[in-house]
Amino acid sequence: MQILVNTDNNIAGTDAVVAEVESSVETVLARFRSRLTRVEVHLSDESAGRATTEDIRCLLEVRPAGGNPLAATDHSSTMTGAVSGALHKLASVLETTFGRMDDHKGASAMGDDHTP
Repeated sequence: MQILVNTDNNIAGTDAVVAEVESSVETVLARFRSRLTRVEVHLSDESAGRATTEDIRCLLEVRPAGGNPLAATDHSSTMTGAVSGALHKLASVLETTFGRMDDHKGASAMGDDHTP
């Protein structure tokens, strides 16, 4: 799973920031590792440095192997909060998506046991 971290001009994309974000992504998405080819993290300060609340935005986009890209976004007053929020939303989306893919075709939600 390749992880790419992108920042806008208002967020310093230092090695420490990139390492922290990569570590968070690895930890939260570890159980999906074999099914994802790439994770892109886009961090931006929507207030362009002005002091406002909930102005840091994290957009996560994942590329499942052989599937369409999936994304999740979160806003927070801190970069760590935005990344954490977006990761948890994305994990939920992946659980749902892969759960549906793993269900056997034709099986009902309660199973195929039709015995009375």
